[in-house]
Amino acid sequence: MSKILVVEGDSMSGIIDLLPESLANQIAAGEVIQRPASVVKELLENALDAGADAIKLILKDSGKTLIQVVDNGIGMNEVDARMCFERHATSKIKKSDDLFNIKSFGFRGEAMASIAAVASVELKSKHGSHDIGTHIVIEGSKLKRQTPCNTSQGTSIAVRNLFFNVPARRKFLKSDPVELKHILEEFIRVAIPNPDVHFSVHHNENELYHFPKSNLRQRIVNYFGKGVNEKIVPVTEKTEFVEISGFVGKPDLIKKTRGDQYLFVNERFIKSNYLNHAIKMAFDSLIPKDHHPFYVIMLTIDPALIDVNIHPTKQEVKFDNERLVYNYVKVAVKHALGKYSVVPALDFDGVNTQQFDPIQRTPEIKQNTSYQNQLNYKSPNPTRQEKDQWTQFYSEISSIDTNSKEQPKAITLHSDWSNEKEKDITTEGSSANSFQVHDSYLISSIKSGLLVIDQEAAHERILYERFLARLKDTKMVSQKSLFPETVQIDPKDIGLIDDLIPKLQLAGFGIDKVSAQTYIINSVPVDGLNESPASYISRFINTYANNQELELDVIDNIARSMAVNSSIKKGKKLEQEEIVELIDQLFGCQSPYNSPSGKKCFITYSLDELLQQFKN
Repeated sequence: MSKILVVEGDSMSGIIDLLPESLANQIAAGEVIQRPASVVKELLENALDAGADAIKLILKDSGKTLIQVVDNGIGMNEVDARMCFERHATSKIKKSDDLFNIKSFGFRGEAMASIAAVASVELKSKHGSHDIGTHIVIEGSKLKRQTPCNTSQGTSIAVRNLFFNVPARRKFLKSDPVELKHILEEFIRVAIPNPDVHFSVHHNENELYHFPKSNLRQRIVNYFGKGVNEKIVPVTEKTEFVEISGFVGKPDLIKKTRGDQYLFVNERFIKSNYLNHAIKMAFDSLIPKDHHPFYVIMLTIDPALIDVNIHPTKQEVKFDNERLVYNYVKVAVKHALGKYSVVPALDFDGVNTQQFDPIQRTPEIKQNTSYQNQLNYKSPNPTRQEKDQWTQFYSEISSIDTNSKEQPKAITLHSDWSNEKEKDITTEGSSANSFQVHDSYLISSIKSGLLVIDQEAAHERILYERFLARLKDTKMVSQKSLFPETVQIDPKDIGLIDDLIPKLQLAGFGIDKVSAQTYIINSVPVDGLNESPASYISRFINTYANNQELELDVIDNIARSMAVNSSIKKGKKLEQEEIVELIDQLFGCQSPYNSPSGKKCFITYSLDELLQQFKN
């Protein structure tokens, strides 16, 4: 028998009440406006929907103090200017059927109401057919003022003190560089597919981007730099179902991390792992499996054949025939690569000629190379003390369950050596008998079975602890570059690198600013780099910026970023002495179990586990 809930008290009164409108607006705003970048996205898209061909974005303190968008679109009259702040008020759709044929960026009528609920908003707008405009000030959903004003055609919206009335949300905003990075990512996602619109961005009175009207290739070059122009090939395919255009990068532009990948449907940026897979499959054997291609792909499709009303951010799209779109995209990219004779650069020095790195060739490992300097070789043959350390380690490691979620206690490698007879480590438990497989993993026997080491994760751990110790204790030794290199920094990272220069100098880099976006690298750490200083710094800045989401200590972040970008990678063949040295140094670390990013450095297989694999 089901139970009935009995509420004591007045039988005519209930426990369910309607929320005050201001509170309901704040709750709804949490779904649409998550950070300053959300505001920027909504305002830029509104400007495009208004037909603007010149849009200016003005920021202060990474949007926390001010976000202002000025456009020359059609503008609004006094009625529309007030109505735009009402929830579910929109000019984009009129009836339910319009939801299945959406051609505008916005259509829900939530953005302006959500922004006004959590900020102070000032709007100035004038319709093209009117002589005078409207000035509105609204704060926390409450109208403070509405008066006529003199202003140019179009709309200017200034959003100040975001989340002033939602302290919990404001408290959880990230640092200014992180929030600025998110803002500029949203800006780029709007600016790239609209090259016929003039865009500019100003932050704290400094212009970060200036994109004049152009075509798509010029817009891409303006953002990614002139060096990209020769490394991209056009994609063009037109079918009855979808039109595909844009550019894909040659293998020279591949990266190990995702980022320079832009997919648009009807000029709207979308995220789609499914279509990303289609593009990657089109490259086939041209790039390694763990790398990602560069692309800016535009899909133009009948709005009736897609549904963008899936998520508040509108970055997810459902296609009427997703499999067909997948095949068209894959074929279009494959045709483009074939038409422009893009072929893999084969590495004939390696065992597997299908593996290559077209961005940066790593030279053969020889004596005194930068990799050996990083490992800091003392002797190819282990000392008696090192042998005793290894014997002790292998004895203790046999009982470790590396699949456990709990972090094991660090093994202490003692320095008070006994007078016992030197143990023979040429048998099991010896790093000297270790070997490499697939140019990625190191195999060594231990007392209870096998030890498998991830060479990339292990080297990251070694370098992380080394860099961390040096950064905390003293300035790292550097060496002057014979030919100083210049590096162009993305505007979104300028504030970041300016703050980091003193720390990078401690890390052994000599970096000077020569112009707004240009820096010169005069010296590098004496340990050496596996690539050009300019390429290293570019990747370092990207890694450091991504790590900021983790809210790491600055020194810790620098050490992690340097370790990730300096370590040897999977696919790198090592000589026997290098294998021995890497293993010895890994287990000389304070915490050899995980890389700085949390990946396991090694796993073990017991003899019992191996035996089970061979049972019938």
